[in-house]
Amino acid sequence: MNIWVDADACPAVIKEILFKAADRTATPTTLIANHPLRVPPSPYIQFRQVSSGFDVADNWIVQQVQANDLVITADIPLAAEVIDKKALALNPRGEMYSASNIRQRLNMRDFMDTMRASGVQTGGPPALSAQDRKAFAGELDRWLAKRARSLR
Repeated sequence: MNIWVDADACPAVIKEILFKAADRTATPTTLIANHPLRVPPSPYIQFRQVSSGFDVADNWIVQQVQANDLVITADIPLAAEVIDKKALALNPRGEMYSASNIRQRLNMRDFMDTMRASGVQTGGPPALSAQDRKAFAGELDRWLAKRARSLR
């Protein structure tokens, strides 16, 4: 059970939470991005730079992910692909995507894309709050506890 991070748009504060958790729990964690990133020296943390291009990092993650792995992403189409492979997807705001909620999220994303394409100003997401960070850390800890139980 590995953690894969869609690192191109992952907030720095979320990466820090992941780095600490990877070392604390000896969980293999790989960050994937199409630009160089610095990661702390650790036997549990790796960085993989992929070429630039539309969905290159997403496609790489989908190729690598296995059932019960955890993918950190705010990219809803990537989350849907990960769920199709029986893995889990967690967004940086602490929302765990699942088979029961991902279709609704995809439909809302498509609706908002249509609105923006027609000229409606929808604005971006709000800044990551302390509550979002706490929710993320809580969901991550739950997954890590499940992982620890499965390794016993």
